[in-house]
Amino acid sequence: MAILQERPKRKNTGGRYIAYRKKRFHALGRDQIEVRIGSGKTQSVRGRGGNLKSRAITVKEVNVLDLKTKKFKKSEILSVSDNKANQHYIRRNTITKGAILETSSGPAKVTNRPGQEGYINAVLLEK
Repeated sequence: MAILQERPKRKNTGGRYIAYRKKRFHALGRDQIEVRIGSGKTQSVRGRGGNLKSRAITVKEVNVLDLKTKKFKKSEILSVSDNKANQHYIRRNTITKGAILETSSGPAKVTNRPGQEGYINAVLLEK
């Protein structure tokens, strides 16, 4: 079965909506890929208009912005220390936007969506 980003087949009461058209290509969705700490694999996915979107599968480095010096620096990811999206992501070392990572430069907060962009940007937190 295809994953669709449309309204469900059933109403809240349990009744069925009447289908007013067939499934459309633009309404297709995909399974979530949980970005983990690893060797650094990416996957290319066809996006809207035939554009290629790069998805991160495993990541080992992060682009960390130091707010004091206003410079980016590549740092190695050691572990995930906090993730507000799901408490189980900490144990599984899953990285999402807003996750707090332990890096070689210190703790950093992820500011982008690695599952949609293929890399990780983060801001260094004050110690």
